Amino acid sequence: MTKFEDSIEVLGARVHNLKNIDVSIPREQLVVITGLSGSGKSSLAFDTIYAEGQRRYIETFSAYARQFLGSLERPDVDKIEGLSPVIAIEQKTTSKNPRSTVGTITEIYDFLRLLFARAGDAYSYNTGEKMVSYTDSQIKELILDNYKGKKVNILAPVVRSRKGHYRELFEQIAKQGFLKVRADEEVVDIEKGMKL
Repeated sequence: MTKFEDSIEVLGARVHNLKNIDVSIPREQLVVITGLSGSGKSSLAFDTIYAEGQRRYIETFSAYARQFLGSLERPDVDKIEGLSPVIAIEQKTTSKNPRSTVGTITEIYDFLRLLFARAGDAYSYNTGEKMVSYTDSQIKELILDNYKGKKVNILAPVVRSRKGHYRELFEQIAKQGFLKVRADEEVVDIEKGMKL
């Protein structure tokens, strides 16, 4: 294991009152920084280590996201090795959009949505059964097997919650070979000159 995989190496930190110090901090352990008031505890923890980790984290964002968060200055330090990108979130909005959340601003939401879509199992909240995806041919086979000898209506929405008479739409649907439509929750035959 290389040196920076089991520790965070800070070399030449000169932020505020730090005087070109080098420090090695073990990773994956609780580390406490103690000292007299004004000795540079906060300068080391927040203004050097945390500031560099946050700067690295923000650099992973798209240019669009960075415009809302702004760019961070690199702390006055020669080198920091073994530091992962870090994040600390305050409860304040960085965007005027009311639908912006920590997840959307940091773009973690997109990755979580992808993770749950791929790795998770969806269950119906009505029946409790596991939901599975079918190909078009599997759906056709299921319909033919389960509804053999029965009448089947397969419906697809064309217009929803919009005003209009839609005479031209009914004519166009009839030319495509359809015989019936569901209008105002009622299945009716398509007739010449039909309108809502």
